[in-house]
Order: sequence, then C-alpha cells, then structure tokens
Amino acid sequence: MPRHTFDATFFKRFYSTSPVHSRTKVNTLATAVHAMCQWWEVPVRSVLDVGAGLGYWRDWYATTHPKVKRLSVDISEHACEKYGHECHDIASWFPTRQFDLVVCHSVLQYLNDKQAAAAIGNLAKATRGVLYLEVPTSADLRNAVDKKTTDLNIYARTGDWYRKRLNRHFVPAGAGLWVARASGTTLYELERSR
Repeated sequence: MPRHTFDATFFKRFYSTSPVHSRTKVNTLATAVHAMCQWWEVPVRSVLDVGAGLGYWRDWYATTHPKVKRLSVDISEHACEKYGHECHDIASWFPTRQFDLVVCHSVLQYLNDKQAAAAIGNLAKATRGVLYLEVPTSADLRNAVDKKTTDLNIYARTGDWYRKRLNRHFVPAGAGLWVARASGTTLYELERSR
C-alpha cells in the first residue's frame, strides 16, 4: 500500500467540503473526553495531539482551558506548516516528557503492522493519564464508516490486534478512552470495557 503524503490535496479532499470530523464534532468529543478525565480525577494540565491535522483539539484546549499546555504534532509537512504543529512520526518518535492526555485521532490506520505496534508503544510512553484513540478496524470498514467521506487507502486490522497491544499499557475504558496502567487511576468494574 503506498504511503500517503498528506499534502494539500489530501487535506482538501478529506477536510474541506464534507469533513469526516468537523470542528463542531471535535469540540463535542473534546468536551466529553475532558469531562471523563475530570470524573476519574485525572487533572489535565498537558495535552499531546498526535496526527493533529487541522488542529481542532489544540484549538479547543486553547479556547476552553488556556492554561493547559498543548503540543500538536503531525507527520504531514503541509499540516505542520499551515496549522503550526511540530513535525514528528509517532512510529519512531516519542516526547521526552509525559502528558496527562494524549489524543491519537485517525492515525494508526496509515501505519503498517510494525509501525503501528511501535506507535502504540510510543503513545504509552507519552501517556501519564489517559489516551483517547480513534482508529477504524476491519469491522468498522464493513459496518460503520462512511465510504464516501473516509480515506480507504489504509491498513485494516481487527480490533483484537489493537487491543492485544494496547492492553499491555492501558486499561480499556470504552468510547476510545484508555487509562494508563501506571497512572494509578482506579476504574469501577463496569467503567472498564473488555
């Protein structure tokens, strides 16, 4: 499968007229994720947004919680230049410090198995508290995604493939939320997903 360049053409195609994730939808999601961190008493003083794209998560935190330190990174030179992110590849890079919340929204499906496994390890190194992860699985491609607006030039893996690697570092909490095992955060039994 060819590697994407994530250039201006890619962003125009998937984010201009009918984006998969609009600013309004991301604002709603960020509100919910932040509220769940508060519920679990995970103070969000720092956020890392991996694959930041248009920067909606960073912008939401800048507007609603301006004291939260924010780092947005992307592999796309175009996105980094246009939207002000640092240019990093999560498959080979991890920050020198941990973040209370790490967001990885629609990234891992673009990496081959080896890269995706390395990226999950790097996300774990970066996460002090909670990881929000969205990645379409092979079942999602059959049953959930809008094929007209979704980039289908991706690696399709099972949910079990991801869970096997994520469970080494995180407790699954559902709705894309993963609590770092090392965080000391306790979830009730039914807050955890299996």
